[in-house]
Amino acid sequence: MRRFETIERGTQGARTASVRATTSRRGLARFAAALCAALPAIALAQVKIGLVLSLTGPAASLGIPARDTTTLLPKQIGGQSVEYIVLDDASDTTQAVQDTKKLISENHVDAIIGSSITPNSLAMIDVVADGETPMISLASSAKIIEPVDAKRHWVFKTPQTDAMMASAIAAHASTHGVKTIAFIGQADALGETFYTEVAKFAQLHHIDVVASERFNRTDPSVTGQVLKILATHPDAVVVGAAGTPAALPPKTLRERGYKGLIYHNHGVGNNDFLRVCGADCNGTFLPASPVLVAAQLPADHPAKRLALDYIARFEALRGPGSVSAFGSYTWDAGMLLSNAVPIALKVAAPGTPEFRGALRDALEATRGLSDTNGVVNMSATDHLGLDQRARVMVEIKNAKWVYQPH
Repeated sequence: MRRFETIERGTQGARTASVRATTSRRGLARFAAALCAALPAIALAQVKIGLVLSLTGPAASLGIPARDTTTLLPKQIGGQSVEYIVLDDASDTTQAVQDTKKLISENHVDAIIGSSITPNSLAMIDVVADGETPMISLASSAKIIEPVDAKRHWVFKTPQTDAMMASAIAAHASTHGVKTIAFIGQADALGETFYTEVAKFAQLHHIDVVASERFNRTDPSVTGQVLKILATHPDAVVVGAAGTPAALPPKTLRERGYKGLIYHNHGVGNNDFLRVCGADCNGTFLPASPVLVAAQLPADHPAKRLALDYIARFEALRGPGSVSAFGSYTWDAGMLLSNAVPIALKVAAPGTPEFRGALRDALEATRGLSDTNGVVNMSATDHLGLDQRARVMVEIKNAKWVYQPH
């Protein structure tokens, strides 16, 4: 009996030890979970980047290459995984604002890339400023980032400004004997801001602006505007428009027999524009991103190597001849973030206001960063950071971009 009791007591002791071991393991598991929860979120958090792109509507030819480029952006930066959330603003300012609010309030993104066009980017400024979320625009107008006030404190961009491109047009026109120019542009912020810069630089080169007309992106015809322009007999016509709608003025000018010079805004730098405009754009000019003519650039051009690298990546995805300037602007936004995120990670965890603020500061502190369009040197008063090396003059010949050396 005593032997049985001894065995029973031994069995109970083993059970007690087993229970204690199980309890201990559970305690360790709880402790480990608590420890993980106590660790800095920086080790576990994910960087979220939102994109507001014009994937449908009149500006779709700008937004689609940007979306395609997003698939090439790094999936990990500074040891953290990166999620890209793409929304379509349908080329509409109201939708761009709604998309921006959604990305900030629901998706809690750390930064926003977009929009593809100037009116939408301008409309997004108040939202990103209120949400204290850095934004990198893919649109042209200098008004998106100038002046760097309390709201634009949060806004950056990668495309060349309209001022940079307008000055290139005026200089080229002057060397070709142009004394008078007419302007026809979109009836929106892009058209208005580009006209302002064209008029300013034309005056500096002693060129008279003899006509200024507007059209809507969805207009089927600009015959009335073109007839008014032709009545002034300008030496050159400047078209301030983006995407495929920009093909309508040059086509109408050629149909009406215009023989003078025609210049485009850099918002036409994609193959869809060449396809739509066709032979009517032969012999026309535009100041453009170096990406359009990267293989033709001198070996010492600061953008050539990285532009060719981007082109190879994009064409491997979408086929030969598919590259556009608008995809490159998205790629450059990715390069800016790849440079800034590791710096911000030293300050705070993704998903926090502190991280967004540190990311903004790191973007503004970008110095000597080469990208597909040039070399970026930002400052507290310059949220683009590109100089005149970031633009090249291009002629359209037989549906091809042809580099025009100085």
